[in-house]
Amino acid sequence: MPTRAIDCWVNVNLGGVSSLVKEVGREYFKQGEDFLRSYSVEEMVATMDALGVEKAILTTDPRRPDEQTMSFVEALPERFFLAAQLDPRKGMKASRALEQFKQDHPNLVLARITPFAIDLPPNHAVYFPVYAKCIELDLPISINTGIPGPRAPGECQHPMHLDRVCLHFPELKLVMAHGADPWWGEATRLMIKYPNLYMMTSAYLPKYFPPDFVHFMNTRGRKKVLWASDHPAIQMERCFKDAMALDLRDGVLDDYLYANAAGLLFGEGGAGRDE
Repeated sequence: MPTRAIDCWVNVNLGGVSSLVKEVGREYFKQGEDFLRSYSVEEMVATMDALGVEKAILTTDPRRPDEQTMSFVEALPERFFLAAQLDPRKGMKASRALEQFKQDHPNLVLARITPFAIDLPPNHAVYFPVYAKCIELDLPISINTGIPGPRAPGECQHPMHLDRVCLHFPELKLVMAHGADPWWGEATRLMIKYPNLYMMTSAYLPKYFPPDFVHFMNTRGRKKVLWASDHPAIQMERCFKDAMALDLRDGVLDDYLYANAAGLLFGEGGAGRDE
């Protein structure tokens, strides 16, 4: 039984988020007031230690970093790492902001873009400067896939929009975030097709994974899938316990919870790559 994990999507300060996020917390994830409160470093560390979560990735806007989020990285840089949330419509401003943020904060391990927030599919040319910059910085990027929980456009998050992205940017390390419901089959097939395409199952409870996706994790997808909770949208403990209950072959659970993220995001031991 594994005793280690990396949570690739953790929120510690949802108090100042948009009304759309507040709505999805109440109506989609059925969360109460705890969904919107801020967490302390001590509180998050206690939760992580109880589960064996060694590292957590927190998200902020590189142009306007959230003070609460940044305080976690400043307090414990060996436990908390950063993802940069980008708006590709900013063009070169977004690319330059990402590069400067990477220079200023070595704990940056991931870029993020959320297509439903801008209603543009990730094969739109507006994304291309960010893709090129991520390749230049050797920085993986996560792109939300699947129908989103908020009342926002969903078609722009169909995994097939990544087909030409992977084709034309083969060096780009791209992670589908928040699963791919209801397009699991397309997402799985694309991961088989492209060596640098992965999935992060954030904001999706493992107990709801389709059987074919669990089979993929046990076979050709063993090095392709990363665990994440999107805490507190899904509480870290609940998501971890669901993962532990999956019917996975020997060693696959450790790949899912830890090794794939360690290899892809932290360069540890070459994990997270196809064998």
